[in-house]
Amino acid sequence: MKKTSVIAVGCDDGDLFAAVNANEEMNEGAAVRNGEVLARLPLPIAGLMSDRPLAEVTQGWEELRRIARDFGSVPVEPFMVLSFLALPVIPELKLTDMGLVDVNLFQHLSLFAGG
Repeated sequence: MKKTSVIAVGCDDGDLFAAVNANEEMNEGAAVRNGEVLARLPLPIAGLMSDRPLAEVTQGWEELRRIARDFGSVPVEPFMVLSFLALPVIPELKLTDMGLVDVNLFQHLSLFAGG
């Protein structure tokens, strides 16, 4: 059985489920609303990279960014923020599957003050 990690952000469990399913089925990034995939970007190489022509990847990336803005995303590059959030080797604080980590100190941190 293949073990993978997926980062998904959303406000609706059904849409999150549909986005994760799109990723699992096709190794792609997806934007979903009301269960409908509005945009997708195939990432067949480890779920991180594409073998498609640059123009096709650029078009898919821009469409995902546009939809993220339509959804109310504040960061200019929301998918880059999500990508780096998952990398515990990037300095400072990172959220991992093991909790909040101070990467500089290599220590897990409490999510609560004084904890």
